[in-house]
Amino acid sequence: MFEKRTGEVLTDIMIDWGIDHIYGLPGDSINELMDDLRKKKEEIQFIQVRHEETAALAAASYGKLTGKLGVCLSIAGPGAVHLLNGLYDAKEDGAPVLALVGQVTSDEVGTDSFQELHLERLFSDVAVFSKRVQSEHQLPDLLNQAIRSAYTENGVSVLIIPDDLSAQAYKTKEPLTSSVKVEQDVFPSIQQLEKAHGLIKKAKKPIILAGRGTKHARDELLSFAEKIGSPIIVSLLGKGVIPDEHPYCLGHLGQIGTRPAYHAMKDTDLLIMIGTSFPYRKFLPKEVEAIQIDVDPRKIGKRYPITQGLVGDSKAVLSWLSAKNDYTPDTAYLEKAQEQMASWRKDLVEEKEDKTERLRGAQVMRELQKVLADDAILSVDVGNVTVWTSRYLNLTNQKMIVSGYLATMGCGLPGAIAGKIAYPDKQVVAVCGDGGFTMVMHDFVTAVKYNLPIMVVILNNSKIGMIQYEQQEIGHLNYETDLADIDFAQFAQACGGEGYRVQNPDELESAMKKAALSKKPVILDVMIELQPPLPGKITYDQAVHYTEYLIQEFFEKGHVDMPPFKKALKRLF
Repeated sequence: MFEKRTGEVLTDIMIDWGIDHIYGLPGDSINELMDDLRKKKEEIQFIQVRHEETAALAAASYGKLTGKLGVCLSIAGPGAVHLLNGLYDAKEDGAPVLALVGQVTSDEVGTDSFQELHLERLFSDVAVFSKRVQSEHQLPDLLNQAIRSAYTENGVSVLIIPDDLSAQAYKTKEPLTSSVKVEQDVFPSIQQLEKAHGLIKKAKKPIILAGRGTKHARDELLSFAEKIGSPIIVSLLGKGVIPDEHPYCLGHLGQIGTRPAYHAMKDTDLLIMIGTSFPYRKFLPKEVEAIQIDVDPRKIGKRYPITQGLVGDSKAVLSWLSAKNDYTPDTAYLEKAQEQMASWRKDLVEEKEDKTERLRGAQVMRELQKVLADDAILSVDVGNVTVWTSRYLNLTNQKMIVSGYLATMGCGLPGAIAGKIAYPDKQVVAVCGDGGFTMVMHDFVTAVKYNLPIMVVILNNSKIGMIQYEQQEIGHLNYETDLADIDFAQFAQACGGEGYRVQNPDELESAMKKAALSKKPVILDVMIELQPPLPGKITYDQAVHYTEYLIQEFFEKGHVDMPPFKKALKRLF
């Protein structure tokens, strides 16, 4: 009687769950499993990356974009350690990810064998499920549990597999689990909904703070906002939930935020948080009544003292609240915010259209806007580039991902790779700073190898720009924020892709069009002027510390860079 290898059983289960690709690198503690994956290469594509961090970041990005399980694979020891950054990104942003991690053979576990680490302990904090398979009989059931846990909790599951187990013959026995995903509808009680309705009805100046949990509920969100007369502030992870130029949109809040959002939040008498666990308490009102809607009860009241929490899907809850037709909104608060937003948008247009000797981030976003498809996928890296993209690039129906709560540099390129695999027929753009891109640049060749025509726009100032500003903001002189210059266009060509370097404003439009039309992975290396990523509203403390930095710079160098200081003064007042 023919008996399957346990590794074959594992691959069959993954196929049953709809897994069609894995990111990873072969190695000595997963060689047996790799052979089983080789036999199923028509059903499960193996995307060979050059670093396991890329594998985990790509898996996390795939989970964020699609809601489906992202899967990565690594060897024990060093490969497992490399996964951690991407797995923490998935944990913090609530993306379902499965990490299959090799281990030394079963009879060597616990002997301090070559490349053996205590993997259960290593992954204990990042994972909602982390177990080592003890025998071949356990593997199918533990795999089903791992996948179900990742989906149920929107988190990371880690299955540690000693490589010899994959080669063992699997002797059929009664299974404990099955490859079935069960959806659960959660909805608040009528009493909770009625209390929230009462709070909304009496509010004169309600403000909505919408996050990524509303991305599937655009129509319901806009209908609700219109009924209660509320402007909408969008979290970074929620960018694109409504069109950026919609009349109810006030943009973002905080360091990347707008002046109108700052003032509207300061003046509100009711905060309505929907699908977000906004982490920056200092930008929220000091003492107002608040409603929070979230499908995860653990997030209710986690970062703000909530008056009423509503646990449920935002689409269903907003539909119920909108069905109440007894709202009598006072539109004065909304209209004031809209007037302020019109002025803010005018300022942004002026910055994008400004003629300067050296390119700036705003001008790059203006040209990217011209070539960006309405249904494009955007993967944005972390740093100053996050500010320029979130502030100056207007989304309509595009999808955008970023490392939100972990804010790890290097997420842009892996996200674009995952985006092109998830949506092969759509335009996929990574927007990176030179600092973030160099952390993972080796995997541009992965896009070339698998013929993934992504467009990578690098805003290159040869600095770790965000950190340079942060040092200035607290009144310190800059230290070790300069980066050596790299010609990323030549690097792209060396990898087998296309590359264009832009060094002055006259070259940008033509190069952007060429990059957008390319059928290969392409890098657009844009040399930009260093600018501080000033928030929409400068606080007094920020102004004081920035002034301290300018005074120190004057005595150190005999001069200061005045244009950013003038802009800071303009925004302060």
